[in-house]
Amino acid sequence: MLPLGWLVNTQASQKQPKILFLGIDNSGKTTLLHMLKDERLVQHQPTQHPTSEELYIEKKKFNAFDLGGNHIVRRVWKDYFPKVDAVVYFVDAYDKERFEESKKELDALLSDESLATVPFLILGNKIDIPHAASEDELRYHMGLTNFTTGKGRVNLANSNVRPLEVFMCSIVRKMGYVEGFKWLSQYIK
Repeated sequence: MLPLGWLVNTQASQKQPKILFLGIDNSGKTTLLHMLKDERLVQHQPTQHPTSEELYIEKKKFNAFDLGGNHIVRRVWKDYFPKVDAVVYFVDAYDKERFEESKKELDALLSDESLATVPFLILGNKIDIPHAASEDELRYHMGLTNFTTGKGRVNLANSNVRPLEVFMCSIVRKMGYVEGFKWLSQYIK
């Protein structure tokens, strides 16, 4: 496994592709962004204002935007859709009572015309907690069974299929998300 810092770079540079970290509140967006930046796990207050960090993914530089996930800040998500290159959508795999709310937001994103060709990485977070949803269970509840494109290198260049895949992870245990970002990097120009 690669060291955690392989994703982060703090130097300024030219315009870079844009990745949005989206998902309802308490799903892990801010925790992952700050872990990638500082390589340490810290408890965070709910995100009230969008934040961004520069990341390296597979030797490419990106700007990652954590837009927050409570009801109020979800209204600004659309403001960031223009020129977005990828979406990382976080789902708390342990909080099954909020799957319906999370699915509703994901469905809205997937049906938004301005995101029609944008690759989506779905991270099912918190798999370290006992009784968290399995990947199959999460796919079912998010309505993604038979709708994902595959975890390997799948050539979608000549098709109208949006890259979409689910990866289960534990941010606190530092597992699963690196593979997800590697998968995502193949679809970002």
